[in-house]
Amino acid sequence: MAKPVLIAPSILSADFSKLGAEIAAVEAAGADWIHVDVMDGHFVPNITIGPQVVKALRGHAQKPFDVHLMISPVDPYIEAFAQAGADGLTVHPESGPHVHRTLQLIRKLGKKAGVVLNPATPIDALDNLMDLVDLILIMSVNPGFGGQSFIESQLAKIEAARKRIDATGRDIALEVDGGITPATARRAIAAGATVLVAGTAVFQGGPSQYAANIAALRG
Repeated sequence: MAKPVLIAPSILSADFSKLGAEIAAVEAAGADWIHVDVMDGHFVPNITIGPQVVKALRGHAQKPFDVHLMISPVDPYIEAFAQAGADGLTVHPESGPHVHRTLQLIRKLGKKAGVVLNPATPIDALDNLMDLVDLILIMSVNPGFGGQSFIESQLAKIEAARKRIDATGRDIALEVDGGITPATARRAIAAGATVLVAGTAVFQGGPSQYAANIAALRG
C-alpha cells in the first residue's frame, strides 16, 4: 500500500505578523512538514527571511523544517540555517559552483540534503547527485512568488524523477512546489510525488479552514 502523501505548508503564504501562531495552527490542522522559503532578492526576485527568523520559529514547531534555499551563493549560509533548526536543506544546482560539494556539506552537518530543479532545469541535472540526495524538489512554477499557476510541462519531469528514484532503491522524497491545488495535487501524486508544498491552498480562509484545506490536498 502506498504511503499517504505528505503536506508541507509554505509559510510564505502565512500571516507574517504572527508566524509562530500560524505554524502551530497548520500543525494542528494536519501538516506533516513546515516549508520555509528563503529568498535573497538576487537568485529570485523576492526577499523573505534569514537564519534568525528560522531560529525564532523553531520553538513554535513540532514538525520538521523543510528549508528551501533560493539564495546565491548558497554555501556560506548552509551552516547558519542548519544551526538555526532546519531539518532539511534544499539547494539549486545553479546557486553555487559545486552542488555536489554543497550536498556533502549539508549531510556532514547531519541534515537531510535536497536538490531542486526549476522549470527550465533539465532532469539530467540529477544524474550525478542521486547518491547524495534525501529529497528532490520539482518546481512547478518559477520560484520567487506565491500564487502562481502550475506549469503543465513539469508533470513529465516529476515522472522522470520518480523513475530515477525508484532505480536507486532508496527512500528519496519527491516534492512538488508551485500552483498546488486539490486538482493539481492529484495529478502530481499520480506522476509520483510524495510531498506537496502548498501556500495559498493551505492558508486561504484563515485558521478555521486549514484542516479542510490540507485534507482536500491529500485527495
